[in-house]
Amino acid sequence: MSILCKGQLLDLSRTIVMGILNVTPDSFFDGGKYSDKASLLHQSEKMLREGAAMLDIGGASSRPGAAEITEAEELRRVIPGIEAILKEFPGAILSIDTWRASVAQAAVESGAAIVNDISAGSLDANMFEMVARLEVPYILMHMQGAPDTMQKSPHYEDVVTEVLDFFIKKIEILRGLGIKDIVLDPGFGFGKTVEHNFALLKNLHVFQTVLDLPILAGISRKSMICKPLGIKPAEALNGTTALHLVALQQGASILRAHDVREAMEVIKLWELLK
Repeated sequence: MSILCKGQLLDLSRTIVMGILNVTPDSFFDGGKYSDKASLLHQSEKMLREGAAMLDIGGASSRPGAAEITEAEELRRVIPGIEAILKEFPGAILSIDTWRASVAQAAVESGAAIVNDISAGSLDANMFEMVARLEVPYILMHMQGAPDTMQKSPHYEDVVTEVLDFFIKKIEILRGLGIKDIVLDPGFGFGKTVEHNFALLKNLHVFQTVLDLPILAGISRKSMICKPLGIKPAEALNGTTALHLVALQQGASILRAHDVREAMEVIKLWELLK
């Protein structure tokens, strides 16, 4: 199983790590840490050195209750960052974390190789057609509602079945547009309770088995760890590591992580266990 990223074949037969780079002032864990060029390049170098196969750069916070920023502001945050990273590390594979088609286009034209869309095309009707034109892999994420409302009483009759049905319908649309490389993200924390998140985690294998597509697990330091343990995101590395192992057992192909070294260690030990 592999995806083609601007001429580079990314092998997903073994789990890889996607390093999280938020160039935002208000992300739930690392907001404001990488808003200047020097700190962004330092973190990029650190993640790549520690084994990240790709870096996911985002300029608009999607934490629960996050306020929407303008397109111009999002572009101002991400495009210089993409250009700076690729100038310093020309072999790096970058993903653009955005729900806007225009930002996806500008990012890919600046060198990004993957589009990571939290809204699955629901917040910008032009996104799917844009990805098809750009001919890049697409990360399809499930979210109930929008970031400003998604955690206000999320409800499902059967969260696993409903997310699976959602993926089936969206994949049909994407395939119809000629989009070949699709990665599935069940959207932990995006319109889900703690119980919903754990139901999805223990059933990740269902999505991979039924749909035969790579699965991305975005668990890192999220509320599904913090709420049960009564801790803050800064204290959630141990819990993240524990759930990363579960995600691997359930067939995850990509771990989206703030802490690359620790995620890589889990993968290495898991491979020995297999």
